[in-house]
Amino acid sequence: MIRRTSLAVLAAVTIALTLSACSAAADPVTTPTTTPKPTETTSPSPEPTPTTTPEPEETPGAAPTCETIIAPSTVAALTEQGWTYREHEFRFGEHIVEGGIQCVWGDYTVPSDHVQVFGWAPLDQAASGDGQQKLLDEGWQRADSDGRVYITENPDTAMAPDEDGFGMTYEFGDGWVKVADTRRSLILVDFE
Repeated sequence: MIRRTSLAVLAAVTIALTLSACSAAADPVTTPTTTPKPTETTSPSPEPTPTTTPEPEETPGAAPTCETIIAPSTVAALTEQGWTYREHEFRFGEHIVEGGIQCVWGDYTVPSDHVQVFGWAPLDQAASGDGQQKLLDEGWQRADSDGRVYITENPDTAMAPDEDGFGMTYEFGDGWVKVADTRRSLILVDFE
């Protein structure tokens, strides 16, 4: 009989626990609180003054960098692709142009020859003539257009020409020279 009583007590406790677990919890008692209203003051609030953040400007005479010789939007587009750059001296073959820079943008985390080349250098008229002649002596070709002087690699040996057949191309201006992997890419070089 003790055994039946124990089983009956155990069953009653189990049922009681089950029913109490299924019942809804009592709502907590809350008392409303009041927040004091702010008092009005007679002193006027200062008017907010509009502020503007000035756009970064290129410093005249600043040295060219891989991030300043092309537009900020181009830098953003290349970096969004995961590309970085390697900086080199600006050259006409073996001849280094002082004050210039040549940048090779690419994804250096993978082996590839898929890159973009941009360069710019200051160049006086005498050095411009010498640079053009050095390139022509090495088999490059002159392709003037729209009053601009272009020296481009021979299309027969160009590795990656643009739609017009131009590969690596130099553009000579008044006091400067720029280079890109194709003539069409020269438009992206914007430093003067």
